[in-house]
Amino acid sequence: MSSKKQFSTKVSHSEHPRAVDDDVVDETPALHPTVELEIQAKVDLNNPDAVGRGLTLAEEERMAAREWEIEQTRDRWDRRQTSSREMRTATAVAQSSIEATREFKKRAGCVNRWADPEEPDPREQLTAEQLGVVNREAGRIQSKLERWSRSVISRRLAEAVADGQSMMSAVVGVFEEFQQAPGTVIPIAAVSEVSRREVSIEGTITQLWESSDPAIQQVGLIEDETGRTKLTVWEKSNQPWIDEGERVRIHGAAKSWYNGRVSVALTGWSTVDFPEREPWWE
Repeated sequence: MSSKKQFSTKVSHSEHPRAVDDDVVDETPALHPTVELEIQAKVDLNNPDAVGRGLTLAEEERMAAREWEIEQTRDRWDRRQTSSREMRTATAVAQSSIEATREFKKRAGCVNRWADPEEPDPREQLTAEQLGVVNREAGRIQSKLERWSRSVISRRLAEAVADGQSMMSAVVGVFEEFQQAPGTVIPIAAVSEVSRREVSIEGTITQLWESSDPAIQQVGLIEDETGRTKLTVWEKSNQPWIDEGERVRIHGAAKSWYNGRVSVALTGWSTVDFPEREPWWE
């Protein structure tokens, strides 16, 4: 009997690699990293500490410099428990401010000699009789203008008298000056005489009427013992509603003119107080 030998026909790929036909096109798409991935790879390669933080080397350096600066700022050179560093710094800043203010007043003295800090008090240049009248008139003006102190008014009166004005002219001029100063509540009749674009007034809302303009929240008349004028409340001013017959004090009302008549309007910069309203918490 003859023996039969079987031979395996299986050949490994490593022993006999399959030839690749040059005419066959490999359709597997080539993968390329995006710009973001390339940047992140450079970050991770050049700066391993920034891995996961998304920072470039330059950004890491800037952050490190900022942290060093903060640490140096916190690190005091004077570590004594009894250190007077803060006190000395505050004193130096205050002294610098005083010197700057004094220098500014000296320059202002070229225009108004009473602004010069080296100019003596004008009340020292008046006679005893003049000083007595100045103090009496200052008290009378102060009773009508509560916002100003008697000392400030008397000094201003003394300046006017020392400059050669008569006592009556000085009293009238100083009263009008303080009455029309910014922030001072003025009579409604004086609104047209004030050169400022904003005024502060107080009066009673005597009449309100409907407006056809949707941009206007309320419109009416405000009146005091000296006169009355038109009041407009703009919708975008975010101001509270006012009732007819209510007394209001308005600061920062905008002036406007129409057909030769002056009126005031409430804007977002205006403030409204109600002297006769009870507080909401009562």
